[in-house]
Amino acid sequence: MLINLQVLDWSALDKVQIKVASRLSLLPPYLFAELDRLKREVAATGVDVISLGIGDPDLPTPPHIVAALQRAAEAPANHRYPDYQGLDSFRAAAAAWYRRRFNLALDPAREVCALIGSKEGIANFPVAVVDPGDIVLIPDPGYPVYYSGCVFNGGEPYFMPLRKENGFMPDLAAIPAEVARRAKLMWLNYPNNPTAATATPEFLREAVAFCLRNNIILGHDAAYSEVAYDGYRAPSILEIEGARDCAVEFHSLSKTFSMTGWRVGFVVGNATLVGALGAVKTNVDSGVFQGVQEAAIAALEGGDEYLHKYCEIYRERRDLMVAALRGLGLECDPPRATFYLWARVPKGYTSVSFTERVLKETGVVITPGSGFGKGGEGYVRFSLTVPSERLQVAVARIKALRL
Repeated sequence: MLINLQVLDWSALDKVQIKVASRLSLLPPYLFAELDRLKREVAATGVDVISLGIGDPDLPTPPHIVAALQRAAEAPANHRYPDYQGLDSFRAAAAAWYRRRFNLALDPAREVCALIGSKEGIANFPVAVVDPGDIVLIPDPGYPVYYSGCVFNGGEPYFMPLRKENGFMPDLAAIPAEVARRAKLMWLNYPNNPTAATATPEFLREAVAFCLRNNIILGHDAAYSEVAYDGYRAPSILEIEGARDCAVEFHSLSKTFSMTGWRVGFVVGNATLVGALGAVKTNVDSGVFQGVQEAAIAALEGGDEYLHKYCEIYRERRDLMVAALRGLGLECDPPRATFYLWARVPKGYTSVSFTERVLKETGVVITPGSGFGKGGEGYVRFSLTVPSERLQVAVARIKALRL
């Protein structure tokens, strides 16, 4: 049937009201997007902005990884759709890395799945395991995606406070029995973002026992496990007895190998849970570009030369910044892992008011702790992802504020 466009009532289009999904109203403005907006505003005034806000490594991806991608990009076989759950060779490389690093044997076919970065896997995991009305236990402060993944799928968030007096580990004994009974998923993240805390083996054992006792799935975000100092070696949750009955672990190549823009990671652990996430991914994405997977294999198999070198650079920056911040009167402990510093704001400030003053008057971007949840109020996060010379300039500018 032909439509006569001349007789259509185009004025009716003015009455159309476009409505987006109501679930979007559950989300606060995405923290890092808001920081970018404020940074652009200040930069537009001509200020030389120093960004210590987002955890995006400034150190380049090691050259052998880049070379592997260049070779792989030329192969016509890599120009087609990849396998949804990842190349067999990539999953085998991830399993072999886990064996070398944690002495854990994983079945690459059933217990490993490729991800388009760990953020994607963390966001999609609740699709696979959370039903409407299920409670999701979320650390507070915590990575915002734990919350958004929960509410997007009809879950009910229950926030577990991370307090300094408890080493920024949640008090599992304080979770009400009724909440534990209804909980379906618990998120943990150690080494931790944003607090930079590390978990004790005793806590990890307690967490696994809690989840097994209450039939709760445990999702462990291990994105920062390899950025560590002073001889510290972060454990895998899967090393804990019983964890493979209830847990999966998300690992990212982003921080470990300075590959944030490459978008590649993997999830390992309980075969049923890994398979469930894989089933979701077959319906919502088309996998990781095979050229990137081949480069990731080069990263996982390429030894730790660059990793050790980069961690030493971050350690030097850590020591510089901790001393400088303490000199400014800000309470800040030197972390054993991650490239973040978690510092208390001066008296008389909130997280946001301190962040805004620093940005507007010095051009230095830092992250308000409250952006990671109510439990982050009173803190700010500094990222060590700029050269030491720029860190010194940033500190000098903040010092001029005479806090």
